[in-house]
Amino acid sequence: MITALIFFAHIIFALVIFTKKWQDENLKTGFINLALIGILFAVGWSITGIIARIIMRPEGLGEFFDRDTFSLTLLIIAEYFFYRFYYNEIITSTDKEKQ
Repeated sequence: MITALIFFAHIIFALVIFTKKWQDENLKTGFINLALIGILFAVGWSITGIIARIIMRPEGLGEFFDRDTFSLTLLIIAEYFFYRFYYNEIITSTDKEKQ
């Protein structure tokens, strides 16, 4: 269940960024950002999977928080800080419009 929520959050985030970049710049930029998010997700999940294998046993902490869920949780934490820095203008653009 947690894994599904993490996948769903990534899909929603990718669609929001794609739409915002498409509207602000052009369709090509939207697809490039969509590819960036996909590549970072795939590579990041591979790296956090290695870290999770070192830290945790395959069965994990229970039925709903196994090793894969742990690696996705590590990934979403790292992605939060990266995307917060990389897409700073999108996150703060609503504040600039209010002023």
